[in-house]
Amino acid sequence: MLRRKPTRLELKLDDIEEFDGAHKELESRRKREEVDVVGASDGEGALGLNTDHKSREQMIHDRIGYKPQPKPNNRSSQFRNFEF
Repeated sequence: MLRRKPTRLELKLDDIEEFDGAHKELESRRKREEVDVVGASDGEGALGLNTDHKSREQMIHDRIGYKPQPKPNNRSSQFRNFEF
């Protein structure tokens, strides 16, 4: 690998202004989303504040698309192909 001298980075006034503008836009977008979530009293925003374990687990399953299948409890289902 070739070694080279470190490159000097210069911060210009235009770069600072561009960063500030993008930062303010991001903050305003976050505030609008928070208002939308808090404002929806019968939507998912109110459900997100619920601390019930089952509803939280169900919400996570819905978000990732996981649909759990119930496990059978009888022995015949565990040993389907074996005969005793």
